[in-house]
Amino acid sequence: MLRINELKLPLDHASEDLPAAICARLGIEAADLERFQIFRRGNDARKKHAILLTYVVDCVVRNEAEILARFEADQNVKPTPDTSYKFPAMAPAGWDGERPVVIGAGPCGLLAALILAQMGLKPIIIERGKAVRERTKDTWGLWRRSVLEPESNVQFGEGGAGTFSDGKLYSRIKDPRHLGRKVLVEFVKAGAPDDILTEAHPHIGTFRLVTMVMSMRETIEKLGGEYRFQTRVEDFEVETGADGARQLVGLHLSDGSFLPARHVIMAVGHSARDTFQVLFDRGVHVEAKPFAIGVRIEHPQGWIDKARYGANAGNKILGPAAYSISHTAKNGRTVYSFCMCPGGRVVAATSEEGRVVTNGMSQYSRAEFNANSGLVVDIDPTRDYPGGPMAGMAFQRHWESLAYEAGGGNYMAPGQKLGDFLADRPSTEFGDVIPSYKPGVHLTELKKCLPDYVIEAIREALPVFGRMVPGYDHPDMVMTGVETRSSSPVRFTRGKDCQSLNTRGLYPAGEGAGYAGGILSAAVDGIKVAEALAADVLK
Repeated sequence: MLRINELKLPLDHASEDLPAAICARLGIEAADLERFQIFRRGNDARKKHAILLTYVVDCVVRNEAEILARFEADQNVKPTPDTSYKFPAMAPAGWDGERPVVIGAGPCGLLAALILAQMGLKPIIIERGKAVRERTKDTWGLWRRSVLEPESNVQFGEGGAGTFSDGKLYSRIKDPRHLGRKVLVEFVKAGAPDDILTEAHPHIGTFRLVTMVMSMRETIEKLGGEYRFQTRVEDFEVETGADGARQLVGLHLSDGSFLPARHVIMAVGHSARDTFQVLFDRGVHVEAKPFAIGVRIEHPQGWIDKARYGANAGNKILGPAAYSISHTAKNGRTVYSFCMCPGGRVVAATSEEGRVVTNGMSQYSRAEFNANSGLVVDIDPTRDYPGGPMAGMAFQRHWESLAYEAGGGNYMAPGQKLGDFLADRPSTEFGDVIPSYKPGVHLTELKKCLPDYVIEAIREALPVFGRMVPGYDHPDMVMTGVETRSSSPVRFTRGKDCQSLNTRGLYPAGEGAGYAGGILSAAVDGIKVAEALAADVLK
């Protein structure tokens, strides 16, 4: 089988045009094309009046060796790579060794647990929050009634923070082993739509993620895995040997029990601040890491569609439009869009009382009226919070607390119209755009809850973005604060074996450990770390 990359056809092409284009690209007759399948489909909308669909196609053809020889110098015609997943090790039948533990049931922990279960290692999954159905009810409790459950919310619970997001399943990580494909295949088995295997920018949406997570839990349990919900790891037992080497030997749990464990994957997500502090206090190697803070900005989705697709706005093949933009301001700060959610809504995403955090989410249909995106500014530990590895958490908490105050309390978010933000005046009424954040938005000045250099950089960037995406800087657009959980403020440094640099048996993984950013990259990291753990257990 051979693969053709960058095969482009008009947006409105007929179904028979694709096999004809394949034959034309390869210089073969129709009879020589035995069959083909679409591996990926995207679009090229740089010219709004002539949008193209871009295909990656796998083909079975006659005389394949001869064709490949003719295209030897063409990087867009090559043998189809093997993207199937191959387990690096398997436990022997009847294996009854010490079971590995996975802390956290987000995308990273979920895939780590699944891989360990499929290898026959029967993992124990410790999750401080609730199972996903109960967790969803608690999350809606904050959005509808301003009642926060600190252990069951957007950040904590089965499925992790990615459950209440756009469910985007693409990443810029290097993936030579095609582990991302393994993730997508497992998601489809669990009920995700088949098109995530072929779309260039696949997404699932919150409601489908909920049922998928439940299905994957059932698979893990059938393979011998065990879940312990509403159980928090309160401490880590570490022993130091005669040679000075540190070894994790067990976990102290919130139910008062002690769980012996010498192989533990830490996949706690980017908001498990209490766990970060405990690990730091126990001497686990950790360092400060850059992240970003800012706001959520909302536009009518139809405006974004028109700006990106012109007369083709609303085309079902294209779907709701997205954007990705950035600008380096004169003060040296980079301003960029983050976690853009077409046809979605802004949601309350705090996990701590007396603080306001925003995030974006959407359903599979992306049918809500507004588009929203994070509009964030890079933050660097050396210049912005030089107080040590835990200083980033204090930095985040400071601005989240000010956002709570600026919003008037009760978890309402502070908001400001774009025109008022640029003019440095408080907003008093909404214009053409009504924000989607629940429990509600209190109009005020965002400078009350963001650093001066962030305000300065965003003010400079907005008119620039208006030239990139027409209408982006319309004065009635609404910005809501604050977006602080773009990524973890710490990195628990690990070696090539994926174990902590100074604590054997502890495998930091995913976003919380500073090794991923988003559902797909976190899930891929979970697979990598599970493989490393299995190699040590089964050696």
